[in-house]
Amino acid sequence: MFNWLNSAESERRRKVRLDRKHLEARSRRFIRIYLNADEMRKPDFYRVINDASAHCYPNLPSPELQDAEIADCASLAALKNVLARIERIKDDPASDFVTDAYATVGVAYHRAAGVYMKDNDLQELGTAAVHLLTIATSYMSAQEPEK
Repeated sequence: MFNWLNSAESERRRKVRLDRKHLEARSRRFIRIYLNADEMRKPDFYRVINDASAHCYPNLPSPELQDAEIADCASLAALKNVLARIERIKDDPASDFVTDAYATVGVAYHRAAGVYMKDNDLQELGTAAVHLLTIATSYMSAQEPEK
């Protein structure tokens, strides 16, 4: 049993390290720019983060998966997108904006999965990312025409 606990803790620390290395700075930048944006520009943030989330979240998650496992899978998809975009696209502010949105989605889903429970800095950032994702989802849902 202790081996499983050590293994789970080691995996959690590995995820935190990867997020610090690849997602944290980009997510902080995205949220900071969002907070400084005027009200006319904020819908751009909502659209891009909503699209990034939709791209990472499985349409029909397996019924056997727990919510934390689904969130962890979505965060991994976001991380993969960030790494692929960094490799493929260089020195393009518009692309950086989208890449930063994916990083923010990754942080939000890892916060939701409980990965940051022992890391106060990432927990705070994750909470902000979750709030932004929630605002974006609500905003985009309100923009859809009535059926």
